[in-house]
Amino acid sequence: MSDLTSAGTAVGGAPIGGHGPGADTAATGGKERSASLWADARRQLVRDPVFVIAFLYVLVVGSMAAFPKLWTSQDPRDCTTDRSRIPPSWDHPFGFDTLGCDYYSHAIYGARPSMTIAIMATGAMVIVGGVLGMLAGYYGGWTDTIISRLMDIFFSLPFLLGAIVFLTVIKRQNIWTIAGVLFLLSWPTIARIMRGSVISSKDLDYVHAAKAVGATNGRLMFRHILPNAIAPMLVYATIVLGAFVTAEATLTFLGVGLQPPTQSWGIMISAHQVYFLEDPWLLLFPCGLLVGTVLSFILMGDALRDALDPKFR
Repeated sequence: MSDLTSAGTAVGGAPIGGHGPGADTAATGGKERSASLWADARRQLVRDPVFVIAFLYVLVVGSMAAFPKLWTSQDPRDCTTDRSRIPPSWDHPFGFDTLGCDYYSHAIYGARPSMTIAIMATGAMVIVGGVLGMLAGYYGGWTDTIISRLMDIFFSLPFLLGAIVFLTVIKRQNIWTIAGVLFLLSWPTIARIMRGSVISSKDLDYVHAAKAVGATNGRLMFRHILPNAIAPMLVYATIVLGAFVTAEATLTFLGVGLQPPTQSWGIMISAHQVYFLEDPWLLLFPCGLLVGTVLSFILMGDALRDALDPKFR
């Protein structure tokens, strides 16, 4: 019984039996192990130059989206056809588009809708998919059956085709509808990842010990299982942020995404694709920003996976 008590306190609960240094150490053992994993991962990420560069790039793009006036004083809607397709210069590093608008300011303001859609869709996917996956993995039985069959239904929908169909039917192409469609078609993947992580974690000794000393299902799931099951979900969420930035640009390019006068990288690419041979910079600048952002999220996700996986240590 004393062994069970010590194991129970090791997963972060209050000491059940006994006092003194031994009990205190057992009570904090689980927290120390969890903190050690994340602390080791943080130290490894800080020393990884690829992660640092990618993270700084994402910070720059994020500041463009959140505070565009820090990056440009030009109004993207201040346009005149007299300046149509003027090449880049020192005063206007990205030149002017076909309508005579400052292309640099368009690129800066275009970061906001792309990043907003990606963050909204990813956040909803993590919350809904994570909770459903945890419930399916922890309870099993009919709960797992219902949630798994629901996941299978959405897995059967082709991502790009499904997004085109949904947005065509909705006929309202804005930030909310695009983010909602991306979330609707992607949550099953993260739910399945969380389900597998929970199934592999719920049978560990410390979870059984916590259950034996009276921990509730909610405490077991969110206090003991979630910290050990969340790492794969965070890795996938980081990578999928970049995928959603690409998805927004793709849907806009196909004509079912954002529409002018909204500024976004997808609109910039779609509107100037026909001028690539004559003025390639009209396509290269937004494509460069898009590729750099997506690549940074992917590199961050890969580095986060390596840092959180003990096999890579």
